[in-house]
Amino acid sequence: MNCPVCNSQDTKVVDSRLSGEGFSIRRRRACNKCDFRFSTLEEMEILDLVVIKRDGRRENYSKAKLIRGLKTSLEKRPYLEEKFFRLIREIERDIQKKSLNEISSKQIGEIVMRRLKSFDQVAYIRYASVYRSFKDAKTFQKELNLLLKKKNSATK
Repeated sequence: MNCPVCNSQDTKVVDSRLSGEGFSIRRRRACNKCDFRFSTLEEMEILDLVVIKRDGRRENYSKAKLIRGLKTSLEKRPYLEEKFFRLIREIERDIQKKSLNEISSKQIGEIVMRRLKSFDQVAYIRYASVYRSFKDAKTFQKELNLLLKKKNSATK
């Protein structure tokens, strides 16, 4: 790790701590050349996962695309940034639990919707409307009724 002040590669780790529910490590570092102290954050990253799109194309998994899709569905909705990143970690953990080298975009979409349903129901409906390609108001109403039915049975 290069020092952000003098760019020296001669740095040492002073302290390490787990953070983010154990999915990241915060390290305190010190530069041996200029004595500057700084912190780094190491997070888990999904590597070598290929996503099979609906049209059959294959592309590498992209965390940025996941974040972009979730932020779009959560637009103008209240949420804490900390809880949002926990949602991302939970989704990625569910993807990794599949232990696959390839995963369909449909499987990812189902994982996202399952997690998003308990995170924010309005965002869930927005995401589902795009993901499931609601063709008309009836399809939208059907999904909304399912959501309301589950909510009402959970409160009883």
